[in-house]
Amino acid sequence: MAEVTCSDKDNAVLNCIFNPHLPLGDASAATAKPSDTLIDSEYDSQLLERAKQLEVEGIKHAERGDVASAINKFSESIQLLPSRPSGYNNRAQALRLHGDIDGAMADLDKTIEFSSGKGLSASQAYTQRALLKKLSGDDDAALDDFKRAAALGNDFAKAQVVEMNPYAAMCNQMLSSAFKKLKGENS
Repeated sequence: MAEVTCSDKDNAVLNCIFNPHLPLGDASAATAKPSDTLIDSEYDSQLLERAKQLEVEGIKHAERGDVASAINKFSESIQLLPSRPSGYNNRAQALRLHGDIDGAMADLDKTIEFSSGKGLSASQAYTQRALLKKLSGDDDAALDDFKRAAALGNDFAKAQVVEMNPYAAMCNQMLSSAFKKLKGENS
């Protein structure tokens, strides 16, 4: 049997059919999984390993409810590699849990700056910043950040874009309904 290949347009159509509640777009964006591998390759491997270890310790503290210790561990990681986005991203979450929304927003801004708006850290930071903006009532700014995160492959952000855009949700629902009817008539 011959191998079947799909064009980008074919993949986009299939993505719309199988994921009717996600925003319309090209299939590669829907399947892309952001990574910080390129960003991390810029750092000394020993310092990077220690920074990651400190982040893991910080996460463990946060999971135990010791947010202050988590913030300290993330801050230590940032001191080791001050231009590495991941430490700021993690500290932002701990700061948010600690009630320091302004500090969290500042760290999310640094995450996006140091990641050049690319990779896993940027995807997470855009999403987290969007949620904070949404909670503060700034839906337009939140939607902009969700769109940026969605473009980086963040599935939660994609769902939020649809939820915040009633026209896209209605269009996707109509498309889904049409395909269900079509499928039912041909069965």
